[in-house]
Amino acid sequence: MQIRQATLSDVNALLALEQAVVDAERPFNSAIKAQGARYYDIPALVTDDDSYLLVAEDNGAIVATGYVQIRQSKPSLVHNVHGYLGFMYVAPAYRGMGLNKQIIDTLMAWAESKQVFDFYLDVYADNRAAINAYEKVGFQSSMLEMKLQRPGTKAE
Repeated sequence: MQIRQATLSDVNALLALEQAVVDAERPFNSAIKAQGARYYDIPALVTDDDSYLLVAEDNGAIVATGYVQIRQSKPSLVHNVHGYLGFMYVAPAYRGMGLNKQIIDTLMAWAESKQVFDFYLDVYADNRAAINAYEKVGFQSSMLEMKLQRPGTKAE
């Protein structure tokens, strides 16, 4: 097992894993498009100096991913920038092996080398498995997004 920075040659494999993330999250959000849902600009995450995209590779296959992106924080916060974590995915056969923790630790170390010490991520409130994984590395719930789709409105 090797954890390494993603390259542009990984983009096609990462696009397929992005769909695995979308499929895994669809039960938590009925507004996700049935076809063509995209979450990430993967080429930009690979090439952007403020982003660090990692993959875990086993025998040439990417089995886990995650990125941290340095973003501007809201003016109301005490920090000017923060690290936003996303595309956190571990293939089912590799879950429970500590890959998520290894990737998060590596992502946060990279951000900390750039003087970023505050981290955020989004997770569906009903995704108990993901919440447990993030709590294991020290994350705590801080805000819950609320949504409402009114009758008669059309989801696209």
